[in-house]
Amino acid sequence: MTSENQFRNFFLLRNDITYLNFGSFGACLKPVFEKYQQLQLELEEEPAQFMTVIGFQYLQKAREALGMYINCNADDLVYVTNPSYAVNIIANSFSLSAGDEILTTDLEYGACDKAWSYYCQKVGAIFRRQPISLPLVSKENFVDEFFKGLNPKTKMVFISHITSSTALRLPVEEICKKAKELGLITFVDGAHAPGHIPIDLQSLQADIYTGACHKWMMTPKGSSFLYVKKELQHLFDPLIISWGYDAQPPFMSHSSFLDYHQIQGTRDFTAFLTIPSAIEFMQQNDWIQVAAKCRHLNEMNIKHLSDLLHTQPLAPVNDDFYVQMCSTPIKAADPMKLQRLLFENYHIEIPIMKHGNQALIRYSIQAFNSQEDLNKLEGALVEIQRTTSLIE
Repeated sequence: MTSENQFRNFFLLRNDITYLNFGSFGACLKPVFEKYQQLQLELEEEPAQFMTVIGFQYLQKAREALGMYINCNADDLVYVTNPSYAVNIIANSFSLSAGDEILTTDLEYGACDKAWSYYCQKVGAIFRRQPISLPLVSKENFVDEFFKGLNPKTKMVFISHITSSTALRLPVEEICKKAKELGLITFVDGAHAPGHIPIDLQSLQADIYTGACHKWMMTPKGSSFLYVKKELQHLFDPLIISWGYDAQPPFMSHSSFLDYHQIQGTRDFTAFLTIPSAIEFMQQNDWIQVAAKCRHLNEMNIKHLSDLLHTQPLAPVNDDFYVQMCSTPIKAADPMKLQRLLFENYHIEIPIMKHGNQALIRYSIQAFNSQEDLNKLEGALVEIQRTTSLIE
């Protein structure tokens, strides 16, 4: 198998940085970035043909490749810049009346919380952030605790596949199954999932799913997708009304869902078109085994880091809850100052985030990371503990 150092050569990341923050913005593969630049050049060489004919042929191929990768019909997918954009599409159009509720957890991504809160407040609906006890105990306990927030006014379940601040894989399969039995629409925020864990949308049976390709799939920034089950597609308007509405040739396709959300006027959508290249790279490099190796390295270090910081893991250390990221509570007097110190003095790129009143330090493990990287983080934290008052 390719070594960590060899994988590092596939990325454009600076060699002087210990990069433990893949979860925030990913990092584009060199061959995928080269494809991106090639497509941008092609666009500029003949803009009119690319924006009206060729580009849409490429989009079709890109959707077909992604549909095969996540096991869904390509016509049920549209590309968007990021999952927050996808959440806004759904929240803006989802029919809610005063008193209706969206059931979610208090572990969700802040930008999505804001979007749902905004649209719910406009009509007097409730975005119910069901409190989840940490550390988690089991998948069964999580499901029971989550559905305590259910009531007759609940219209939709919105939940992360893998959370951002707490870096936990949630039991969305079990959540979707129970929600379907209850007659609820399910919307899964899979921002961190594609390329991180296998996704099978036919098996999952989520009604709506969004995922980022520019994170763990390693495509250029601004490439994500929204899946909507065919029966629900007519419910959701595009955020921008443009030529896709009441489309005429050359923009009209066989699907108003595609037309509405793909035809957004003049924009550079070449990042979307690189997704087949990223999928091909992962398949050629046996990414399932690469991810398993990363997961093993993560799980081998979770308890050790928790002990170092005098805390405990946020969940049982197993594949049910941990994949290639780990967030650990840290008693930091000034989290932002600590983060800058780690970067500026130790050249470690790692986020320190807030969850409620708690600070969490989160590392990500990608193919190029090694035990040496985590040892460097540990050494830096030990030295900061000894020489400053930033860590209690």
